[in-house]
Amino acid sequence: METVVDASTSEEANGSAVEKKPIVVFVLGGPGSGKGTQCAYIVEHFGFSHFSAGDLLRAEMNSGSENGLMIRSMINEGKIVPSEVTVNLLQQAMEESGNDKFLIDGFPRNEENRAAFEAVTGIEPAFVLFFDCPKEEMERRILNRNQGREDDNIETARKRFKVFLESSLPVVEYYESIGKLQKIDAARPIEEVFESVKTVFASINEKVKPHGRAEKKFTLLKLQLKWKMNLLRNGVCKGY
Repeated sequence: METVVDASTSEEANGSAVEKKPIVVFVLGGPGSGKGTQCAYIVEHFGFSHFSAGDLLRAEMNSGSENGLMIRSMINEGKIVPSEVTVNLLQQAMEESGNDKFLIDGFPRNEENRAAFEAVTGIEPAFVLFFDCPKEEMERRILNRNQGREDDNIETARKRFKVFLESSLPVVEYYESIGKLQKIDAARPIEEVFESVKTVFASINEKVKPHGRAEKKFTLLKLQLKWKMNLLRNGVCKGY
């Protein structure tokens, strides 16, 4: 007679000593490319946690912590916040989230960010999602979205786009050169863009399924069903 194996026990025996590395996806795109909207959809449909390096820096500044005061002082003096500071904030947010799948939005902004993230965390991104959108379309969106943001004006948008081309585009090109870039045509309507995004994430979601209690229970039920079917075929149990 077959023995029913507890899936949780099997997993603990075979994989408890193996630390599962988190799945990280960098999300890049110019101002107005729609990456924020698409990140919200990805979180809802695929269970990723979403972090923005800029938001984390601002939250740390507003916290009044010693680290936050240091960040505020550097920004006020026109200095660049060291990449390690940003990476440490990202790493802390990831550890506190309780998740193992992360979207990191608007990061890395430059080659130094990229190198620091891999050096500090020891994690390489699964891939980089790049929302490719023409400058004219991004400008049109920024002027039309009317969110009351101080940077929703044509001059600021053009400055941000210039910075993106000079600093972030080399990062995009690097990941393309090593085969880790997923380029999305972001000039289309939101729903069409997300259809392309879903195709990319559906494949990674199949490979990275959660292994929590619900998954263990489902696996155990499948094993028990298989065992009972074998008993029925062999005539050991009837009418179960």
